[in-house]
Amino acid sequence: MLVDPFQVLVATNKALHLQKIGKMKTRSLYSEIIFNLSPTNNISEAFKNFGISDSDSAVQVVLVHADAEQNNMDDILSKVDGQQISVHHISSLSNIAKIKKLYKVSPQEELCGSLLDAVICRMATKDVL
Repeated sequence: MLVDPFQVLVATNKALHLQKIGKMKTRSLYSEIIFNLSPTNNISEAFKNFGISDSDSAVQVVLVHADAEQNNMDDILSKVDGQQISVHHISSLSNIAKIKKLYKVSPQEELCGSLLDAVICRMATKDVL
C-alpha cells in the first residue's frame, strides 16, 4: 500500500510532531505513524490497510530513536524472517490499483501530478477536511 518511501517519512514526521505537542490520536508513536498513512480518520481502517497481517509477504520496518540512543538493527532484523531490500524498491511491491482505490485518486488528478502527490495530499489534509 506504499507508493514511495516519502509516504512513510511524511507519516512519521507528522506523528513525531503530534507526539511533541501532545495531540496524538492513538496511544503510541508507531500506531500514530500507521494512522497517518491512511487517508481517513478511522483508526481501525488504518490498521486494516497498513498494519501487518499473517498473509503479508512484505513489510517495512520503521525505527524512530534519538541520535544519542543505541540503534541495534541486528536485533530487530533477527526477528524478521525474510530478505532485506532497499527502501527504494517499495514501488515494485505496491498494488497500484488498490492504492488508487483506497486514496480515491482520479485519472484527471494523475494527469496533473503524480500518484505520490495525490497520496501525500490525502494524508496531509485528512485532518482539515
